[in-house]
Amino acid sequence: MALHERRFTNDALRRAQGVPCLSRDASRATTGKSLIDCHVHLAALPDGDNGCYISPKMLRSPLFRYLLWKHQLSPDKPREANQKYLDDLLTELRASRHVQKAVLLGMDGVYDQNGRLNPADTDFLISNDYVLKSAKAYPNEFLAGVSINPQRRDAVEEVHRCADVGAALVKVLPNAQQFNPADTRYKAFYRALAERKLPFLSHVGYEFSLIGKDQSLGDPDRLKLALDEGATVIAAHACSYGLIIYEKFLPTLRDLVKRYPHFYSDISALTQPNRFRMLLHLRQYPEVHERLLFGTDYPLSVFHVAAWGRVAFGTLRKIIRTKNRFDRQVEVCNGLRLRCRSLGGLILHSTTKTTL
Repeated sequence: MALHERRFTNDALRRAQGVPCLSRDASRATTGKSLIDCHVHLAALPDGDNGCYISPKMLRSPLFRYLLWKHQLSPDKPREANQKYLDDLLTELRASRHVQKAVLLGMDGVYDQNGRLNPADTDFLISNDYVLKSAKAYPNEFLAGVSINPQRRDAVEEVHRCADVGAALVKVLPNAQQFNPADTRYKAFYRALAERKLPFLSHVGYEFSLIGKDQSLGDPDRLKLALDEGATVIAAHACSYGLIIYEKFLPTLRDLVKRYPHFYSDISALTQPNRFRMLLHLRQYPEVHERLLFGTDYPLSVFHVAAWGRVAFGTLRKIIRTKNRFDRQVEVCNGLRLRCRSLGGLILHSTTKTTL
């Protein structure tokens, strides 16, 4: 089979480049469903074939209990449960007035010093093959956000493998995956990301959903190595610290935006009670807005409390009446006059290879 280049060139993705969540013509800009949500979690129960894993401890956690209840998933029927999670996501995404596509995010495991998977410390794993398969099954709605822990011994090879079959970005969660993004041993990994033009989406701040061993690994300052090696970096949650009280990483966010033209940050989960302080801070720094990417952190809820007392009553009523999570995220940002872009602008010119 011949290898050939595959480019993201359809009209919708072209419109996605630099689309603001807010503008004088915001309604026209987003009515065409031109936004891409760059932060949507793919959840799955292990079914024997998908390569996924969930520890008994995670199955008992509040997050998974809520997820099973919210989507009415039966852990005794993993295949049916996994398909229902996708069906629910597809239903909400297709009903959105603003969001055209979602990047499905995988979750790699924990690896030991020899680069081998450490099952004992891995609580949750969504395999890249399952992410890629799910995205391929619904190409009009999904893009593949694979997860590659740079500590794994085949990390560079996995970057190229996933790029070859159309991955859109690489997602990591250092706190839970137990690696230091600033470790110089990962230079080759970051260079491979730069070579394949795969954005590097990294969690920032405290991690509550999964079990974080070392919360300091969520410091965005540790992402400078990846930036210095030429990788496009997306810091999740607008570099929110995630502890409500104060936003210690706000100066770091502003500094990285100023120093690195290939640094971005998504707005996922910023309506959550522990992160909306950052959402409010960002309104004061319009120079950061052009580096903010649209994201929700689905399946988490999108709250409207940040808009209380800060938007007109009619706007607040519209936000509250908007039940679709993708659209509510747009409406909250519009109401608070927070601008953001779509991921489409970053992947529009990316080139990957695929086998046909």
